[in-house]
Amino acid sequence: MPFPHGVIDMRRDLHRFPETAFLEYRTASVVAERLSDLGYDVKTGADIMCMDDVRGIPSAEEVQAAKIAALREGASPYWLGKMPDGRTAVCGEIRRGDGPVLALRFDMDALPVHEADMREHRPASEGFASRCAGRMHACGHDGHTAIGLAVAERLAGAGARWRGTLRLIFQPAEEGGRGAQPVVASGLLDDVDIFLAMHLGCQLPSGQIALAASGFLYAEKWNVTFSGVAAHAAMCPEEGRNALLAAALAIPGLYALPRDSQSDTRINVGLLRAGQARNVIADKAYLELELRASTEAGLKRLTAGARRVLEGAALTQGVQLDIDVYGTAISAHSDAGILERLEAAVRDTQAGTAVPQWPIGGGDDAVFMMQRVQNLGGQAGYCLVGADIAAPHHASLFDFDESVLEKAVTLLTAFVERSP
Repeated sequence: MPFPHGVIDMRRDLHRFPETAFLEYRTASVVAERLSDLGYDVKTGADIMCMDDVRGIPSAEEVQAAKIAALREGASPYWLGKMPDGRTAVCGEIRRGDGPVLALRFDMDALPVHEADMREHRPASEGFASRCAGRMHACGHDGHTAIGLAVAERLAGAGARWRGTLRLIFQPAEEGGRGAQPVVASGLLDDVDIFLAMHLGCQLPSGQIALAASGFLYAEKWNVTFSGVAAHAAMCPEEGRNALLAAALAIPGLYALPRDSQSDTRINVGLLRAGQARNVIADKAYLELELRASTEAGLKRLTAGARRVLEGAALTQGVQLDIDVYGTAISAHSDAGILERLEAAVRDTQAGTAVPQWPIGGGDDAVFMMQRVQNLGGQAGYCLVGADIAAPHHASLFDFDESVLEKAVTLLTAFVERSP
C-alpha cells in the first residue's frame, strides 16, 4: 500500500504502526523514501548517529524483529539496509544557492502504552488505532513526522522562496532522552545557523502558538536493580535476602523526599518488576524511575536524596544495589531572533494567535541540539503548536485535534521562507 501524502492521512498511517526507541524502522524507511522522492539528499545510519555512549541500544534480535515487522508494513528494504543497530535517524538536505543553514527537527518514536479500544476514542472508532499491542503514539510524534514530511514537500516545490541549505532531521528515541545526543555527536548540527523544534499540544489550546516553550526540566532516568538471595519463604526465610522488599521500602521513601524550596521537582517510579513465586524470597527487583527538577542544582539535590533512599533500602535487607543512569535531559532557552522570525511567520500566515511562551511541562532532548547550535554561534528555538487533546500526553486515550496539522505545516514553511 503506497504511503499517503495528505498530512492527516500520513498521521493516521503512522499512528497505526507505532515504533519505540531505536526501532522506528518502518517510520524511518517511509521518511527516507519520501524525502528521496522529493529530491532531498538523504542520510541515515552511522552517517548521522554516533552511538558510542548511548544506553539501551536494542539487541540484534530486537532490531531484526522490528525490520521484519516493518517489511510487512511496506518498508523499503533498501533503506532498512542503511540503518544498522538501531540507527534510525533520517536527515534530508536540499540546497538552493547562498544562504543560512536552517534545520528543523521532528521526532518519530512512540511509547510502550496500550491504546484504548473504546468507541469514544477516535482512533479506535475511525479505524486508525495502533495495530501493535502495547505500543502507541501517545504524545503526538506521529503528527510531528507527518508535519515534517508535508513541510518537506512544500519546501521542495518549484514555487518555494527560501535560499540556503535546508536540513530536515527526523529523530528517534525522544522518549527517554536518548535519541538527540547521538545525532549531535555525529556533527550534523555543527554548521547550522538556525534551528527549530516544535511540539503539538502540551495543554496549549488549538488556535494558539507559543513562540517559545519554557520550563524545560533537568532530568535523569534511572534503571535500578536490587540483587538479593533466593530462599524458601517458610523453611528458611532467614537465609534469603529480599530484593522485592528492598524495592517496596524504597518506593515510598523516594516519594517522601522533602520538597525543595529553591527548585520545582518531580519524581516517578514507572515500573517495578520483582519475584518469581509466592513461596520464594525474591532475589531480584528492578525499578525504572525518573527524577526531574527546574534547576541543575535542584536535580543534584534530588538525585543525592534518591541515592540515599535506595542505598538505605538495600542496607536494611542486605541486598546489592546497582543504579544505571539510562538517560539525561537539560534545560534550554529560545533565542530572540528565532522568536521574532516565528512571530512574523504567525502574523503572515494567520496560523493562530501567538503567545510569548508556554510551559512544556517536562522536557525534550532536542535541547541538546539547541545547545550545540547555540554554543557554535547559531540561533535555536523550540515552539509549541496548540492542539486540543482528548486525554493527557502518554495516556491510553491520548488523541489531538488534527485540524492543527495543516496550520503547523503552513507555519513552519513560512518560518523557513521568511527572510532573516
